[in-house]
Amino acid sequence: MTKTLISKAMTFLPLLLLASVLHAQANDATTTNPDANSGVSKVRIVRLSQVRGSVQIDRSNGRGFELGIANLPIVEKNQLRTGVGIAEVEFEDNSSLRLAPNSLVEFPQLERNANGATISSVHVIKGTAYVSLVKAESSKAPANQFVVIFGDRKLDLDPATHVRLAIEDREAKLAVLDGAVHVDGANGLVSIPKKKTATFGMLGQDEPTVAKDTETTPYDAWDHTATSYHAGAAAMSAFNSPYAYGTSDMAYYGNFVNGGCGSMWRPYFASAAWEPFANGSWAYYQGAGYSWVSPYPWGWTPYHSGSWAYCNNLGWGWMPGGGWNGINNVAALIPSGGTKGGVGIGRIPHQPIRPPDPHAPSMIAVNTRPLLGSEIASPSSFVFRKDSAGLGVPRATLGNLHKYSNESISHGTAKMPIYASVPQTSRVNGGFTTSESLATSIHRGYAPSPSSSQGASSSSYSNSSSSIGSSSTRTSAGSMPAPSAPSAPSIGGSKK
Repeated sequence: MTKTLISKAMTFLPLLLLASVLHAQANDATTTNPDANSGVSKVRIVRLSQVRGSVQIDRSNGRGFELGIANLPIVEKNQLRTGVGIAEVEFEDNSSLRLAPNSLVEFPQLERNANGATISSVHVIKGTAYVSLVKAESSKAPANQFVVIFGDRKLDLDPATHVRLAIEDREAKLAVLDGAVHVDGANGLVSIPKKKTATFGMLGQDEPTVAKDTETTPYDAWDHTATSYHAGAAAMSAFNSPYAYGTSDMAYYGNFVNGGCGSMWRPYFASAAWEPFANGSWAYYQGAGYSWVSPYPWGWTPYHSGSWAYCNNLGWGWMPGGGWNGINNVAALIPSGGTKGGVGIGRIPHQPIRPPDPHAPSMIAVNTRPLLGSEIASPSSFVFRKDSAGLGVPRATLGNLHKYSNESISHGTAKMPIYASVPQTSRVNGGFTTSESLATSIHRGYAPSPSSSQGASSSSYSNSSSSIGSSSTRTSAGSMPAPSAPSAPSIGGSKK
């Protein structure tokens, strides 16, 4: 899968256009005003990159936990927790953190040194977390620091390390999936190599017990797929910039076209009537103001750099260029209006003019038209809808979407044959567990025969099919492998 994503990613963008985006991001990251005393900047561009099921975030604004939605910026001191849900956080260099259900993490430190290197710490308070770090760009590049905290322990992880940490009662089990982890023990440095599991006491600094292998959990396959997906994005650092993250989403969910207004990126499943700012949310951050949050799975890079413009007979498209915008991502998105070089320039929805009242919601939903999404239609088919713009489409697993995009725009919908891949875990009364539903993924094509399937039986496929086709799962946005279009946070509204 990684090779396919890399090939797709490397051919999807006119690289000369992308160069300006990557260069702008790198410059923004290294020239922000650092703290005068410490030489450290708090300006980071970390995001909540994937949400399925019940996910909440405390954004350190005095309102406690709120609904977690994809593409929310994450800043220092924020907390993220999952109920019956899973979540992913993506860092600037394509490193990532994933949370299994019933997990809670905090981000005590998200900083950047004066030399441009990032300093990240993640405190795993409960549950299971996966951390996947990319390898360093070069020996000359400033080294990013990543620390995992649990109990009394602080582990400095090296680049190219991939671990799973599970907090169980008074113990923590660290499975090293790739790379190696080094910890201080009573008799010196202890090395935990790849495919080994170390068990730590949550209190104290006693030497860990190292087992000979790692157990498989229901979420390992999800983690593996996501890690491969991000590896494809990391390979796009053709300009020695570590800030290409978000472009892999654009590679999968759209492409560059030229409709007479210059080269523009457009999402798949979007007709000329689709609008990029018709649906989304305003999220308030103390000291930084409101940030526009797009609900689309590709909705990070195009809403934090470049600008959107309307081209006759083509529709809305995104053009790279300009600087990179973190939380304050509004000013450079769209100019004031009118036309420019024959290209129509639009306006974003009205931005709130003042901070929310102390007891008012800090996220305001914007839905100037119905939010459309694609979804699983039956146990063996997936339906793409015109003007869904990729919403509801699971990333990476459905192959090239271009043909289905054209068909949906011409006919309103397009259907794809699918099958489900189910993790092998325990059954509840012979049925399909909630955990399995979250960990299940869907794939293009038809289910392999029992003799050719690896790690999944025909009975597991049958259970998966009945589950993903049921009304109970289809009406729960984000709680199934290919979530139906989620509603914007039901915490208010705004009109143009």
